[in-house]
Amino acid sequence: MATADITIFGAGAFGLAVGYACAQRGARVRVIDPNGVASGSSGGLVGALAPHVPENWNDKKAFQLESLLMAESFWSGVESSSGQQTGYLRSGRLQPLNDERSVALAYQRVATAAELWRGQAEWRVQPAADFGTWVPKSASGLVVYDTLTARIHPRKATHALAAAIVGLGGEVVTDGPIEGKIVHATGWRGLVELSEGMSKNIGIGVKGQAALLKFDAADLPQLFADSLHIVPHLDGTVAIGSTSENSFDQPDTPDHQIDAVIDRARAAFPMLADAPVIERWAGVRPRAKSRAPMLGQHPVRSREFIANGGFKIGFGMAPKVGQVMADLLLDGRDTIPPGFRPEASF
Repeated sequence: MATADITIFGAGAFGLAVGYACAQRGARVRVIDPNGVASGSSGGLVGALAPHVPENWNDKKAFQLESLLMAESFWSGVESSSGQQTGYLRSGRLQPLNDERSVALAYQRVATAAELWRGQAEWRVQPAADFGTWVPKSASGLVVYDTLTARIHPRKATHALAAAIVGLGGEVVTDGPIEGKIVHATGWRGLVELSEGMSKNIGIGVKGQAALLKFDAADLPQLFADSLHIVPHLDGTVAIGSTSENSFDQPDTPDHQIDAVIDRARAAFPMLADAPVIERWAGVRPRAKSRAPMLGQHPVRSREFIANGGFKIGFGMAPKVGQVMADLLLDGRDTIPPGFRPEASF
């Protein structure tokens, strides 16, 4: 490749989404990651692209909504450019309603979703019996079914993004020249390094553990109950996640905590009781102090940029993150919400 217009450090969801968005606009992109594609939390198992509840609206929720609504065309374009599957499907999500208060609140959200989601998705209250046996237990007999939630296969999606960048004339490499505008999308270790360099807490890594079961529910909605995400994938597996651990010794090693999650999932969702576990996974997700993505000018590297802090919603935010960062890098147009700027975490 000729001299790069954009060099991106980090081949996870954010770095690759920024690279893809820039390459689509004709920029020459080089993504550098010494550990390869999806070596961190973007190589996980779960892939839940779920919205915040439709109330108490703010910039973060509005940004996420736009990104989730962009997702189908974004991931379809990635598949076309790469020739690889991403596992994307807007499948919806079921959540139980176990008492009168939760039922009343759910009906309120039916109305607020109709307004805030602009008629492009629904928050429904329906009998659990409508969904057969693939449904969380509900004491009221009712569930929430939102039609905005989607799913992605994290590993397949990141590798497809990398292939799409290459297909558009870019590079995804473990080492190479640093040229053009520079973007740091280096995950939790980047946040820790930034915190150490500024002698203040800018962000941390939060370890998550997940499991993959052999169970074919490919066309069925996600389930969420008892703080558990149950995410069917198109390859005949179901992902279960996840833990949130602020303290850890081994960032990428599963331990007894995921075994406890599997036991809870089997108890809460009896249809999974006999499904064999085919993989246990652990990784560390980057959480900025503001709990929002950190986008824009790098706080300490002059004339360089940052895209970090995806935490649990990185894949859901990735299409819009790619768009606004490409606007900034290529056109000098800054459409990043104030709460997403690095200084929001100072």
